[in-house]
Amino acid sequence: MQGAAETVSTVWGLSGQSWAFLGAAIAYGLAGIGSAIGIGIVGKVANGVLSEDPNKFGSLLLLTALPSTQGFYGFIIAFMILFVFFGKAASAVAGFQMFAASLPIAIAGFLSAIYQGMVCAAGAGMIAKRPEEVGKAIVLGVFVETYAVLGLIVSFFLLIAIP
Repeated sequence: MQGAAETVSTVWGLSGQSWAFLGAAIAYGLAGIGSAIGIGIVGKVANGVLSEDPNKFGSLLLLTALPSTQGFYGFIIAFMILFVFFGKAASAVAGFQMFAASLPIAIAGFLSAIYQGMVCAAGAGMIAKRPEEVGKAIVLGVFVETYAVLGLIVSFFLLIAIP
């Protein structure tokens, strides 16, 4: 028969540290993959525009870089889990809570980076025809960023709420 301490030493067979590692990996992994996909989407269009007019590089560089921020947000949460909160992962429940706290930035970062890449790709197409409209293209891309920032904030608040 298992004692009380043994019954809470794992959650679904994983220790607290395992859950914390998994949370850190998910936070960065999904947000980073989303950023790579988003950058790839806008990068293809930007390269096409640059093949016609290399002088538009500065405007297109900013649009291409916008979807990269989600990967940084995921990295911040992964860093916090591993280097700030990891000591709390001694209990399986706390480790599982860290995993759960990683999900908002993982999911919001993954999806928003892809959609931001699509919006920025359309902006790159607009810059090809109307280079004076670069500000509008950037603002529209930043709107999508809002949801990645909210995912980062929610993940942060969930982490600091772990007892």
